[in-house]
Amino acid sequence: MSNPPIPTTAKPKNTIQSIADRIKTNQITRIIVLTGAGISTSAGIPDFRTPKTGLYDRLAPLKLPSPESIFHISYFSHSPEPFYAIAQARHPTTLKPTLSHAFLALLAKKNLLHFLFTQNIDGLEEDAGVPAEKILWTHGNWKDQHCSKCKSAYPDNMMRKAIRAGDVPYCLAPKCDGAIKPDVVFFGESLPEEFDEKVKLIPEADLMIVMGTSLRVAPCSGIQRMMGPGVPRVLINMERCGDMGSQDGDVCILGDCDEGVSEFAEALGWGDELKALWEEVVAVKEAKAKIDGNGGEDEDGPDLDACIAKMAAQMDERLGISKGHKKMLESHLSDKFARMMAGSRPAS
Repeated sequence: MSNPPIPTTAKPKNTIQSIADRIKTNQITRIIVLTGAGISTSAGIPDFRTPKTGLYDRLAPLKLPSPESIFHISYFSHSPEPFYAIAQARHPTTLKPTLSHAFLALLAKKNLLHFLFTQNIDGLEEDAGVPAEKILWTHGNWKDQHCSKCKSAYPDNMMRKAIRAGDVPYCLAPKCDGAIKPDVVFFGESLPEEFDEKVKLIPEADLMIVMGTSLRVAPCSGIQRMMGPGVPRVLINMERCGDMGSQDGDVCILGDCDEGVSEFAEALGWGDELKALWEEVVAVKEAKAKIDGNGGEDEDGPDLDACIAKMAAQMDERLGISKGHKKMLESHLSDKFARMMAGSRPAS
């Protein structure tokens, strides 16, 4: 005679609807979010690593020591021209928040956003309405700029003028010829001091959402592993990354980030509210761009590939580096990047 089956006590796996139901019934009230470049691609900013369309592949005509070198402080200190060539096409002045940014703002509006860690430098989270005190720009942002040598501040209007022209702005301080650098974190630089303090908020959360990131850059790549035991995690991304999807409580929405947050919002019953908020923040950004003189026919800025091609054609002349020195420098940086990439962080 066979023994009766042993009843199972295993909990059913989470779904996006079960997570949404827990939010609607106040079982989830403190949400930590980690975002990357994928939430800004629909605003016109390419991500970094997507083959062919990602920024790193598109930088190939510049023949850099490695694609990441354009964001390395050592490379920038002697050759800032390539960075400013692409800055002309990537500056966030005229960029508008995406539906994903509006979703973050809606979480904050409903007092559900415990804290946001963003690896992006475009500042579109704040433009969408996320309070600045709820955000850590782990790689800095474009809101301010300083001399890369003496650290003197540089006027906003002069910075905007230089970027529109594709020129490198230089320090105004007497006897200083340092290139001006936006307050973004390059490879070889430290994260903001607040990082170590803000990660202490993570164990307090009862849900984590990871959006639009490859989870390949430390230390942000480790954030999704800092949650308390049994706390659910939601991934909204083009593909699985890190260890997301490996835990019983994980939910993965694979595909475009804007489509993923739309699905989540519908499950929450927020679909119309999300769309209305997004349309409102886009209208505000468009109006501000016109007031600041950044609107008009070219409001989306110059084409990135055209900027790269122009820079590539001028590279040897503008860099002013002898071929021998350039070859030695590229060899040195290539070796250095191979050793350090596992623990460095880029400017986005």
